[in-house]
Amino acid sequence: MRKVLTLLAFCFVFILPTTQLSAGGVSDQKSDSMHIAVFVPGIVSGSPVYEMLTDGVRRAVDEAKNSGSSVELTIVEAGTRQADWGTRMTSLVAQGTYSLIITSNPAMPELIDPIAHQFPRQKFLVFDAWHSGNPAITTFRYNQREQAYLSGYIAALVSTSDMKHANVQKKIGLVAAQEYPAMNSIILPAYREGARAAVPDCEVDFRVVGNWYDATKGAELARAMYNAGVDVIMPIAGGANQGVIAAARDAGFYIAWFDDNGFQKAPGLVVSSSLMAQERLAYEKTRAFLQGTLKTGEPVTLGIRDGYVSFVDDDPLYRETVPEAIRAAMKSLLISIEDGTLSLPVR
Repeated sequence: MRKVLTLLAFCFVFILPTTQLSAGGVSDQKSDSMHIAVFVPGIVSGSPVYEMLTDGVRRAVDEAKNSGSSVELTIVEAGTRQADWGTRMTSLVAQGTYSLIITSNPAMPELIDPIAHQFPRQKFLVFDAWHSGNPAITTFRYNQREQAYLSGYIAALVSTSDMKHANVQKKIGLVAAQEYPAMNSIILPAYREGARAAVPDCEVDFRVVGNWYDATKGAELARAMYNAGVDVIMPIAGGANQGVIAAARDAGFYIAWFDDNGFQKAPGLVVSSSLMAQERLAYEKTRAFLQGTLKTGEPVTLGIRDGYVSFVDDDPLYRETVPEAIRAAMKSLLISIEDGTLSLPVR
């Protein structure tokens, strides 16, 4: 009898292909269900960009299910080791389960392109990225030139103000997780461009963590920049942002926040927040795909005039922290972008 039970248990284990495990969840493979995967090149918790991504997709899927559609969602967290992303994406695609794989990261199109040629039937939707020439890959990027220009502009104004933590050296900083095309060709130049539009002789100190998670290294870089005379730092470093925040609290310098509302992260030290409407865009485009109306294969750039990039000027902490004269200058700058007087296209 024991041998029979063991045999039955063995058989049961291998009857499980109707439910397939992936690196972040379980995917139901019923043939009558549309199945969407969100591939997170990192960890969702603590990453505003990926929290917005998953929340937007989940909202569209839940809405479709509530209206009677048969659609399932799998969320795959690929971890912070970038060298693993390609292998994990290939494994996900090879399952042949997903009608659409959604992800977000400027590095993802280059990683996906060879996989898409290997599996030409798979469709990909990538946010915060740009790619053309492959009909299987549809990308939407935010006008990060506008975002970074706004951040650099206010950082320079704060640096040259009489605010508590400002000094006389006219130096601001940017801490990046890594160097990548959008950082090198758009964000860093636009941050410098905005700073020098406000203060022509403002300097920008640029330093790189080397990954998207090392908060200790982020703190070390921020302290070194502060010791070199930097009084405002913009961190774009994933989990390493927490190290920059900790250093700001300890040393006393200001932070220009990128991609979501960061005023609550360090009250009194965060002087700006430029936003990208990732949750809204993820919801809208996922819903369009489920309804069969998504225009695929063509890259799109979205900015302030489209409503997908914005600057937070209505948070009480913004008004409490930043002097009225600087807030007025930022309001004037925003209006000039909104009405087209100042054009900042992504080159």
